[in-house]
Amino acid sequence: MGITERKQRQKAELREHILTAARDIVLREGFGGLSMRKLAEAVEYAPATLYVHFQNRDEIARELSRRGFQELLGFFEPVVGIADPLERLRAVAEAYVRFGMGHPETYRLVFMEDPKLSSAVLHGGPDDPGARSFHVLEAAFEELAAQGRLAADADPRRLAEVFWTGVHGVVSLKLTCTNFLQTPAEALTDTFTRTFLDGLPKPSSRSPTQGNAST
Repeated sequence: MGITERKQRQKAELREHILTAARDIVLREGFGGLSMRKLAEAVEYAPATLYVHFQNRDEIARELSRRGFQELLGFFEPVVGIADPLERLRAVAEAYVRFGMGHPETYRLVFMEDPKLSSAVLHGGPDDPGARSFHVLEAAFEELAAQGRLAADADPRRLAEVFWTGVHGVVSLKLTCTNFLQTPAEALTDTFTRTFLDGLPKPSSRSPTQGNAST
């Protein structure tokens, strides 16, 4: 390995070390407890060294949030190839809740610490993991609309937002109100998806002439 390659590897390793230490601080104290000074002490480097890798604490926080969304995408990957969009949505909901319940620290960090961070990632460019995560849901509803399986005025994006709201509610309440929700997360998810998807606005079965006929 040449000198240049060695330096690049060392730089990448230090960047990961900084992010790991930052994550530990956030998990203990929240994003409000993260500062460049505290982080420099944790990694045992001068604060100036941190600025070589990150402009400020907000950039570090956004990267942590982005990586959380990337993990979520990893849970979606095995089910995004399901052909039927309704079945895909059921599988995505199950994968989402599995991610949240199986990785509560990451879930809290991404969705329950600082809303500005998750919003920034969700509204990133099309290749951003937050935007890609949401697109998995929106694309399924768009397919349902294209197949004529939704009412003509149904809004795929709004349906995707409501759907995300539902699965997020299952995870967040399970993590924060354990004594309130006695039903297991998996059963809650199944009931939610069946209630929501089976009750989607369907195309009207009446023809225009039937709708205007007088009695």
